This record gives sequence, C-alpha cells and structure tokens, in this order.
Amino acid sequence: MPSVLTVNLAHPFTNPDTKKKPTGIDKRPTDDPVEVRPPGPMRGGLGSGLVGDLVSEQKYHGGDDQAVYAYGREDLDFWEAELGRPIGNGVFGENLTTEGIDVTGARIGERWRVGADGLVLEVTRPRTPCRTFAAWLEVNGWIKTFTAQAIPGAYFRIITPGTLRAGDAIEVVHRPDHEVTIGLVFRAMTTEPSLWPALLAADALPEPLMEKARRRAAR
Repeated sequence: MPSVLTVNLAHPFTNPDTKKKPTGIDKRPTDDPVEVRPPGPMRGGLGSGLVGDLVSEQKYHGGDDQAVYAYGREDLDFWEAELGRPIGNGVFGENLTTEGIDVTGARIGERWRVGADGLVLEVTRPRTPCRTFAAWLEVNGWIKTFTAQAIPGAYFRIITPGTLRAGDAIEVVHRPDHEVTIGLVFRAMTTEPSLWPALLAADALPEPLMEKARRRAAR
C-alpha cells in the first residue's frame, strides 16, 4: 500500500543563495499531526498548504496550485547513490516523502486520498529547480543535473482539507484518462518544448501553464 513515509515542515534559515530573507527549503520530519488547508493565492496568501510550514519566496512558490509538494523515497534513494551522500526525508524541500507510489508518473488531475479523515489532494504540476535548491544542496551544476534526470516530484492542490500524519495510507481515487504525467509536463517545461501542445489534454493543469500550452499549440 502506498503511504506517506514522513510529513516534513520547514526549519527556516537565511537563504544560502541571496543571503537575505529566510528560506523554508530545509524541511524536517515531524511526528505531530499537521493540518492541511488551501493557502490561497501565490502572492499574498498563506504560502504552504501545511500549517506550520514556510514558503518565503511567494513570487514563484506556494499558493493553491502548489500547496503541497511530494517526493518519492525511491527517488531520494536514487539521488543518494548518484551523489554519494545521505539524503534524508525532507532535504529536497518536500512536504511529503512518499513510498510505494510513482510520483513522476502521476497524471495531472489525479487525486490522492491521504489518511483516514478525508484529505484529498490533486496533482497539478512538477517542481522546477531553482538557485536556492542548488545553493542548499551545494552541488555544482545541480540545476542542470536535476533537470536532466527528470524526476522532479509533484505539487498538489487541496480538494478536501484534512490532517496529515506520518504513516498515512495513500489511495489514488481518481486517475484521468489522458496521458499527461508530471514527467511529461516537466520535460515540456525544460528540455522538450515541442511537448507543450500535448499538455492541453489535462484540464487540471494550472492556468498559467495551460495558457502557455495554448500559445505553443497555436503557432
């Protein structure tokens, strides 16, 4: 059964890239139950969908379409081997470290019921690497390396609020009949722009990405 291995919350520290305002990329597992609710708009909202978490740079991160970020433990294990160093749960800035489910293979609009109290999340888009991520990991060429592997993890919007706990079961309760996965969207956004028109099949894609797909298809 797929499950949440850990729920991870930010431990704020000064952004290692800008050396100015704090960043919430350092997320660490918590044993406490965490309330999850829609955070509102990207700019001016609450940032993260998890109460007690931090999204500092709200120009590009957070908001309803990026309320929760999940990354698979299996993919972290790949990076451990690739980088030759331990990578703990939450180190990639993910709120949920999952096991037993293919996060990159999740389809846009796919819905996960998590835990026993009705929390439902909907897959929206992949994470794209930024300079803060690279500075945090202290890996030369990290943005290029992460992009080339195309295992980005998935963002979710919150359909039904609820509570998250480590060990919660994950059940896929809806899987759209299109083939637009997190991996496909990531490749369209990064290394294979010719894929943009294919994204139009995914009605649940966030509007800024959908608009770009429309423009590419109209060329």
